[in-house]
Amino acid sequence: MIPTDSERTTPALSVTTDDLTVSAYGVEADVRATGERLFVELRTVRDAVRLLRSIDGDPETLIPHRFLDETDLTVEVRVRRRTVASVGARATPGAVSQRIGEGTVELRPLGAVSALVDGVRSLRGAGRRLLQ
Repeated sequence: MIPTDSERTTPALSVTTDDLTVSAYGVEADVRATGERLFVELRTVRDAVRLLRSIDGDPETLIPHRFLDETDLTVEVRVRRRTVASVGARATPGAVSQRIGEGTVELRPLGAVSALVDGVRSLRGAGRRLLQ
């Protein structure tokens, strides 16, 4: 039986890291943690799309939802410092998640759009710098 938040005095598992890089399907991600929250930072929207396309099978089997809930951990997936998805104990899936069938993942469309816009701005700035 999983204890409720009020019954828990300390988290079942706490993760602390300052500098960790992981690679999956050829995509590198920086990982940092603050107690019960893991932040997986992808460098570009392209990396996020490449990672999503590389996942074979049902995403539900790849994400250890039960483990995250039991250990009171939440994973935030971020692109260009914007949260695009959250899964785990503190994730609150909304209408977008339900609509596309990812009821256990909190999707943040505005975070994805903001990351995309920032990426486009960055490309424009890089082009200007090359021409100067």
